Amino acid sequence: MDIVNCVGVTKIYGSDSNQVTALKDVNLTVEKGEFVAVVGSSGSGKSTLLHLIGAVDRPTKGKIQIDGDDISSLDAAKAAVLRRTKVGLIYQFFNLIPTLTVEKNILLPILLDKKKPDMNYFYQIVEALGLEDKLKFLPGKLSGGQQQRVAIARSLLYRPAILLADEPTGNLDQKNSEEIMELLKFSNRNFDQTILIITHDRKVALEADRIITIGDGKILSDEPVESLR
Repeated sequence: MDIVNCVGVTKIYGSDSNQVTALKDVNLTVEKGEFVAVVGSSGSGKSTLLHLIGAVDRPTKGKIQIDGDDISSLDAAKAAVLRRTKVGLIYQFFNLIPTLTVEKNILLPILLDKKKPDMNYFYQIVEALGLEDKLKFLPGKLSGGQQQRVAIARSLLYRPAILLADEPTGNLDQKNSEEIMELLKFSNRNFDQTILIITHDRKVALEADRIITIGDGKILSDEPVESLR
């Protein structure tokens, strides 16, 4: 089953002589349960692709489906709902609210929708990510690696169709980077979580099942990791 389906996706910024084509006619599918890495140099279009799949931005042309729903032309309000419910987003700088406890940061997407969280699943995630003794802490009392764990927990709580991670280890040292990658792989295996990770680090990319290389806004290669080892 396809969780992500991009057909002829093009993204152009600016107008007239100032136009910049960030993505050009990209076709891509990600199946349920896959762990996919997207690599490319700065300016290659990889982050643009993630933002389009995450409904942070809209394509100039083409169609994007998430779990069967066309998200290509969602208005801002519907896109915000989709980001809370169907797409888990993890960024390099965590994006936690400093005045809320770890527990409230994790529960925030569901609380914003005024829904009752599944606390059994909440504690399952918290335990899996080693955050049981940090729930009453504020983010500023945590290390960078612990803050990224909170961001991962928050992104998993809604059981999203896909988890999108934009350079999730870019702000961490080697030890914490390795731990975060192990946690993402754990989520992929144990929660059957579909993951797409953007990275410039080839070592990080090799932890995925499949590597997509982007350059000048186009997909240059799409290969299973087994063939690259």
